[in-house]
Amino acid sequence: MIKNVIENFPKFRVGQLIHHKKFDYRGVIFQVDAIFKGTDAWYEQVAKSRPPRDQPWYHVMVHNSASTTYVAERHLGEDMEKTLINNPIIAKVFSSIENGEYRRILH
Repeated sequence: MIKNVIENFPKFRVGQLIHHKKFDYRGVIFQVDAIFKGTDAWYEQVAKSRPPRDQPWYHVMVHNSASTTYVAERHLGEDMEKTLINNPIIAKVFSSIENGEYRRILH
């Protein structure tokens, strides 16, 4: 049980800037799922590399886009640029950026 919890502990957190290793884009994480929470149909159609479902997945706002993606942890790395992400959804979720990390709006 403890091994499974440690293996599923997310490497990244909400507000953290990331870089997608496979598709070479930057973004910011706005939600974390400890395991895959999508549908089987979505996984079969979209997740062509068949990343593990039993490891963390992330909802990401994509830089220079109005879109978001759902990404398996193995495809993400830390963003080294640490510059602002240009996505119109950011203002709805985050209030500011401090030390290269976005801070959530507190309700």
